Amino acid sequence: MKLSILDVSIVVCYLISIILIGWFLRKKARQSKENYLLGGKTIPWYMLGLSNASDMFDISGTMWLVALCMTYGLKSIWIPWLWPVFNQVFNAVYLSKWLRRSNATTGAEWLASRFGSTGPGTKSSHAIIVVFAIISCLGFMAYGFIGLGKFVEIFVPWQLVQPWLPFTVPAQYVGHFYGIIFTLFAVFYTVIGGMHSIVLGDVIKYVFMVIGCIGIGVIAMQHLAHHPLLVPEGWKDPFFGWNLGLDWQTILPAANKKIAEDGFSLFGLFFTMMLFKGVLNSLAGFAPNYDMQKTLSAKNPVEAAKMAGFVSVVLFPVRYLMVMGVAVLGLTAFNVLPLTDGSGNVDFERVLPGVINHFVPAGLLGIVLTALLGAFMGTFSGTLNAAQAYIVNDIYLKYINPAPASKKLAYVNYLAGLLVVTIGVLIGFFARDVNSLLQWIVSGLWGGYTAANILKWYWWRFNAKGFYYGMAAGICGALVMSRLFTGVEYLYWFPVLFLISLAGCLIGTYSAPPTDMHTLVKFYCSVRPWGWWGPVKEQALEDNPSFRPNREFKRDMFNVAIGTVAQTCLTILPMYLVLGMNMELFAALALLLVLGFILKKTWWDKLEN
Repeated sequence: MKLSILDVSIVVCYLISIILIGWFLRKKARQSKENYLLGGKTIPWYMLGLSNASDMFDISGTMWLVALCMTYGLKSIWIPWLWPVFNQVFNAVYLSKWLRRSNATTGAEWLASRFGSTGPGTKSSHAIIVVFAIISCLGFMAYGFIGLGKFVEIFVPWQLVQPWLPFTVPAQYVGHFYGIIFTLFAVFYTVIGGMHSIVLGDVIKYVFMVIGCIGIGVIAMQHLAHHPLLVPEGWKDPFFGWNLGLDWQTILPAANKKIAEDGFSLFGLFFTMMLFKGVLNSLAGFAPNYDMQKTLSAKNPVEAAKMAGFVSVVLFPVRYLMVMGVAVLGLTAFNVLPLTDGSGNVDFERVLPGVINHFVPAGLLGIVLTALLGAFMGTFSGTLNAAQAYIVNDIYLKYINPAPASKKLAYVNYLAGLLVVTIGVLIGFFARDVNSLLQWIVSGLWGGYTAANILKWYWWRFNAKGFYYGMAAGICGALVMSRLFTGVEYLYWFPVLFLISLAGCLIGTYSAPPTDMHTLVKFYCSVRPWGWWGPVKEQALEDNPSFRPNREFKRDMFNVAIGTVAQTCLTILPMYLVLGMNMELFAALALLLVLGFILKKTWWDKLEN
């Protein structure tokens, strides 16, 4: 084990500090439901943005990105569009404002403002979004849990721990054991301190992340000055044709095997399907997770939009400085890193911890470990908070006890948190690896979410029954497909899943009358969406001739296009920097400055509550 006393001290101090944060903020969290779940809607947008960026800088996702970067080089910048990462641009341009104008506490509560609290399908639509939210939160918690265990396993060899324990752990579950230990810290400060605790802990963690990422980037650049980087032709080119065109056979045969397993060889087809799915997912808006909760926690719609835009600025350059740095170091030292799993196969998800353990010096190692452990805890705590919100707000308060005492509500929050964590960890025991779980979440489960959540924003006739049928058809389809397909196959079957869900939406919608016009007008006037809202707009103008409908569709789509290119520049800039590709670096920087100026004029200056 390479950890020095200094490294261990830094990690321990961080763990103690987040426990103290949760403890000292517990009274503030207990003041009200809004204080616990949304921080009282008093947290500044830049704090929420740093917190959200920290949550997205998760340890499992970073391990996945490093594996992609090693294998696919600069072409790897496109693969995270599976999420899709550019949904943050849609959120910043218009969806964050629309969501925050609702003044809801959760996505399920938001549905009441859109479809009303009574009428055909309202109870079912409420129930289906709660079920979806809890399932997706559990999936993300299991996803983070798996990555954390793999990471810690590199730094704390089991043979040093086993003699101190009164029981034995099978080799395949050592990572899970480590995951449980560090999960307990995240659970404590999240369950006790609520949203205020989560945001403050995330901001502290972000400072560690910046220092650690810069340190790794510098080490990689210094290392490259003395060690040649052997990569196939096309690895340093972000552009691509129909075929991937990377051949590792004479350099690193294991990378060819990974490309075959990933199924990305027909990269043009993969990109086309990914873009199609990504645009639809982005139009659907927020999934019911920590991103939605942070947006609902903003002071007002303008701050919600600024927060969403700020996330890309503070996340991508820092994260990809580390990703490319680790990938470069991993390629130059591939043969000396412990990268095999229990079956003797190369596991590229082990590159991140292996490189850190091999290259990072004492002191900086403690900072990097703290940043990545904090990254896990931030993602885990944000997701846990979202799951608690649905259980407490949309199940307990709605159906069991609408007016509990503050102390009793606090205990219900604690119990809900412990229940969610237990189930999420159990799911983690049955998932094969980070990538398999990720593919199921983003391509399977979210694929079933898309159709219903597009229509709810943009089509007035869509009703609660249509939402329920569409969500039910999509979720059932996703669960069935999870038994039939694996990996990238989910992506190629997405259109089928989308059509199944869309059919459910249309059948449900036309089997029931439209939503009450009073509810629709109230929603339309407060949220001010664009789309197919003709009859509702006419009624709104009849009731209030001074009402100003939203005519910003063309400007919003222009800003989405500009913002997506700018976000891609933010991603590739640090990669060019690490590789010493100065001409490309300055070209990307110049383009980014021009796009930033345009967005200042067409988006930032036009924001309104």
